[in-house]
Amino acid sequence: MLNDLRIRNFAIIEELDVAFESGFNVLTGETGAGKSIIIDAVNLLLGERARTDQVRTGCEEAVVEGLFDVVALPWVQQALEQESLPAAEELLLRRVVLRSGKSRAYVNGTLVTLGQLQAVTRGLVQIFGQHEHQQLQRSEGHLQMLDHFAGLKEQVDDYAAAFDEVSGLAQQLARLESAERDRAQRLDLLRFQCQEISAAQLRPDEDEELEKERRLLQNAERLARCAAAGFEDLYEREGSVAEVLGRLGGELESLMAVDEELTAQAEAVRSAQYALEEVARELQAYAGNMAFDPLRQEEVEKRLNLIAEFKRKYASTIPEILEFLHAAEQELEQLEDVEGSRHELEQRLTSARQNLNEVGGRLSEARRDAAGKMRLLMTDELASLAMHKAHFEIRLQPLSSPSATGFEEGEFYLSTNPGEEPRPLARIASGGELSRIMLALKNATPSAGDVPVLIFDEVDAGIGGGAASAVGGKLKSVAEGRQSLCITHLPQVAAFADWHFHVAKQEREGRTLTTLARLDQEQRVREMARMLGGAQITEKTLEHAREMVLRPEMTCQP
Repeated sequence: MLNDLRIRNFAIIEELDVAFESGFNVLTGETGAGKSIIIDAVNLLLGERARTDQVRTGCEEAVVEGLFDVVALPWVQQALEQESLPAAEELLLRRVVLRSGKSRAYVNGTLVTLGQLQAVTRGLVQIFGQHEHQQLQRSEGHLQMLDHFAGLKEQVDDYAAAFDEVSGLAQQLARLESAERDRAQRLDLLRFQCQEISAAQLRPDEDEELEKERRLLQNAERLARCAAAGFEDLYEREGSVAEVLGRLGGELESLMAVDEELTAQAEAVRSAQYALEEVARELQAYAGNMAFDPLRQEEVEKRLNLIAEFKRKYASTIPEILEFLHAAEQELEQLEDVEGSRHELEQRLTSARQNLNEVGGRLSEARRDAAGKMRLLMTDELASLAMHKAHFEIRLQPLSSPSATGFEEGEFYLSTNPGEEPRPLARIASGGELSRIMLALKNATPSAGDVPVLIFDEVDAGIGGGAASAVGGKLKSVAEGRQSLCITHLPQVAAFADWHFHVAKQEREGRTLTTLARLDQEQRVREMARMLGGAQITEKTLEHAREMVLRPEMTCQP
């Protein structure tokens, strides 16, 4: 469960530290006090992308920290191990949002990516709010909710893979048949392209080698002249550098007997002489080998022009041209054996469609079974939420052809009064009915029991009277054996809380601040009285509030 939540400089929250308990935690307060901001902070801990407007005005960063007890959650320990993160009985999550737009995430003190954070927190917290209402109002999402209810993820994934295989093979066959109509023309083009490129016998780095050779050929006379002149200056002519160094070296060597300190200089001069003589010989050889060859230069230019033409026609580099050739040869082979290719594709497509029919048939059967179970469970759940006469069902309509989601489409239908024909839920349900249907779906789904922390963000919108009391009782029952946090404006819901927190907004030195405090018994009664009577709190209102706190299941509107 979520043991502690710490928020710093987040939206209008300057500093907030709160310790939550197991069971049913209720958060109440005036509209705009910042209750939903707390939900935003929790979402940030679960890996939601950060926004710069979440940083409090005048601050450089916002910080949100949450400490979870995960000792009884083996899947969290497994996720930590898979992400190479330190495991512990407690999970410390931390998000830092910078004014610059960057953000950082930490798990047990280790810097992580958003992907790692989401992997670790998956299944740890489930948040219900207006987004779920919107999902209920979109019929295209109803089939997905049925699949979630029935735990059909593996079957749905198998169907999706089978459908993708059929779609891919059908597209290949369509392309082959389309190509066959223009087969003769296409064959001529492919044969020409393959023959032209193959005949050129291109090498991957040939263009670079030819460019280098062209530069040498274009500058052959200049290179030979420079090398020959260098040989003359260094060695051949009278007074050459080698001659000067030889004379100087001899004089220094003769003076070494006079002053042995000249030994190093004499040796250096001789070494320079020998080195330059070697350079002179190399320049002589280079000049002798360098000859202008106009025929070879013409061959190089023609070859480069051919490569440039291929680059314009086929691809921008020689390796890409060779890849084009390989693809063209494969297509040519397929077109030349079009009957064999078509036969192979048709066989594979027939097999894939047979597999799709089998997988899709099993999925449809599982959905039909699940639809019946959902109808019965939802009828019971809605009755416990003051919708005693409601009739809920999901209607599955076969499609004329398989879709990406199955052989049928599904839509929720609802009738709230006896004798009325069920109608599409998305068109007739009120806000209060949507809230209760969402809560009923949550409680009816078997896999829902795996999530240790549930957060309900004003799921009681549009509800009042006895229905509100029923929703409060249901929320309390949902919280049994786990932790539940609920933001509500209804005293009938707050009356069922195990723990009651009050969110308030105040001004300090011209700045708006949000505070969160856990209420004791008397404070809770006064908050309930405020929710019942507004600004004017009378003794009668306080008495009614006290009665609601003591016996929530027996209370309704005053």
